[in-house]
Amino acid sequence: MSGPEGGATPSSARGRPTSVAQRRLVLRWGLPRDPAAGRHLAGFVVAAVATVLLTRAYLAATDYPQIGGGGLHIAHVLWGGLLMALAFVLLLSFAGPAVRPVGALVGGVGFGLFVDEVGKFVTADNDYFYEPTAAIVYGTVVGLVLLADALHGRTEHAPEEHLAGAVDHAVAGVVGGLTPHARDEATALLARAGDVPGVRETRALLDAVEEDHTQLPNPIDRTGRWVVAGLRRVVGLRWAPWLTVGVLVLAMAWSVGRGLSAWLGGADVPGWVVTGLLLGATAAAAVAATGLAVVRHDRERGYRLFRRAVLVNLLLTQVFVFRIEQWGAVTGLVVELLVLGLVVAELSQTERARAAARTTGGGTTDGTQPA
Repeated sequence: MSGPEGGATPSSARGRPTSVAQRRLVLRWGLPRDPAAGRHLAGFVVAAVATVLLTRAYLAATDYPQIGGGGLHIAHVLWGGLLMALAFVLLLSFAGPAVRPVGALVGGVGFGLFVDEVGKFVTADNDYFYEPTAAIVYGTVVGLVLLADALHGRTEHAPEEHLAGAVDHAVAGVVGGLTPHARDEATALLARAGDVPGVRETRALLDAVEEDHTQLPNPIDRTGRWVVAGLRRVVGLRWAPWLTVGVLVLAMAWSVGRGLSAWLGGADVPGWVVTGLLLGATAAAAVAATGLAVVRHDRERGYRLFRRAVLVNLLLTQVFVFRIEQWGAVTGLVVELLVLGLVVAELSQTERARAAARTTGGGTTDGTQPA
């Protein structure tokens, strides 16, 4: 059964209850999930990670200057707290979806400045250069990603949540009009909502909203569309699978090799960290090898196994690599994130091809387009 992006029959048409008394408790509490939350949370995490890396690079390049004097030191954790407070003020002050990308970006930068100084919070001597800091920051980011996946990636959105998303667009439209892109998004959400109560009224409201091409800049959406378009062009190349597999294997070997080299070179880390590194790398390599064995006759299953291998490496192996090598592990992390983007783009292409085949009655069973 296809997810909401695949154009499947809305859940309400499959018999899902629409009576308020029969809905999930969180919906009865008035807590619908935002269908666009994945983009906002991704923007938040990317902004936080980029802020940590840029802050570390800037401080190293300028020999760690300090703001203050006379016994005072204004640490950048304070600026991070102020930016997170500003993000809360923005998100709590304005209705509608327009402010959320800005709030996610400002909050992400603030969180990055905050978590970058975690070494000072967990050591008795306020040591900014505490060696496990990189692993703590990385583990925190991984925890946030897993939390976001638990909230938004494991359960299909209810039709009422899609309707709430369309109404959210209407909230912005009744005061400032709707751009063609925002109207298209709202219309798509209504289509996924099916025939739950309120769809016709919301569609009528959207039809009455004036078109307007002025909108608050959305850097997260614009950057995301640019990245997705680039990845889709890459996966359309004939040699893309070989590129994906080759870079995946090299990235894993690079991460493990750098970690072991640092450990053998005298890095002061517990033995269980090295054991975890080797176990994580072995598990990721085994899953990747299985994917290589099946990708020729089942392309989609092979790529799903590649995705699982990358996730094992990102969520397990890289935590130990950062503990051993600290900030030097960033290169391998960036490469593996690019590999993950290629794998996800390939699976997205496969899902769209399958949806098109269902619509036209053609296509192949492995999700590829007919010749």
